[in-house]
Amino acid sequence: MPTLGYGVFLVSPDECERCVTDALSVGYRLIDTAQAYQNEEGVGNAWRKSGIKREDLFLVTKVWISNAGEEKAARSIDESLRKLQTDYIDLLLIHQAYGDVFGSWRAMERAYRDGKVRAIGVSNFQAGRFFDFAHYVDVKPMVNQLQCNAMIQQTGIEPTHAEFGTRMMAWGPLGGQGVDGIVKSETLATIGAKYGKNAAQVALRWLTQRGIVAIPKSSHKERMAQNFAIFDFTLTDDDMAQIATLNQHDTGTISFGDPQFVKYLIENYG
Repeated sequence: MPTLGYGVFLVSPDECERCVTDALSVGYRLIDTAQAYQNEEGVGNAWRKSGIKREDLFLVTKVWISNAGEEKAARSIDESLRKLQTDYIDLLLIHQAYGDVFGSWRAMERAYRDGKVRAIGVSNFQAGRFFDFAHYVDVKPMVNQLQCNAMIQQTGIEPTHAEFGTRMMAWGPLGGQGVDGIVKSETLATIGAKYGKNAAQVALRWLTQRGIVAIPKSSHKERMAQNFAIFDFTLTDDDMAQIATLNQHDTGTISFGDPQFVKYLIENYG
């Protein structure tokens, strides 16, 4: 799995094919989408037209809560395969920790064993929920995708991930969703000046050096290229320690355990 990918959250279906085409031309090979984004077809069209071999790509999608449960999830996996124009998905995640997640997981385990999916994991499972879930399933989650960046560092969940051999993937690696200031951070800019890099590049490099997969999103090709140019420098231990002081919300700005949030998701999207 590449340590840097391109995310298409909030990229409209009409724009998705163009954005993914640009990202692939820049050099990205991991593309992160989801059933709920309604743009899997754009991802499929883009990679099919790119001329890039399927084995050189890493496609990620997620089962939405309206497709929770063994039968629904199984049907949705086949639908995602159709939209992505592929006979296998590299990484399939449960998008939210609600609904019949154990039923969904059974369908995902079967798809994994059948070769329709190469790896399975979860998304937005905070520490307690993640431990409970991982403890009871046969195939342990290989990835947990969480809100993670220089101001939401998710250090508290790392021992739990390590116990199950789970890798973290960071959504919102440059902010958004209640997090501002990363790309304008004086600390990150000062560190970046030593390497001829900007604050965003430092923030992404900090994640990848922690072993966390980052999936920044941009609709501008020039910015995609800037975000991708992070592997020609290495942050020092002192740099990493300075960035650690920026942490503001270790577990994220969204309270996934808030009953009102859960009610909102289920009533509107379940």
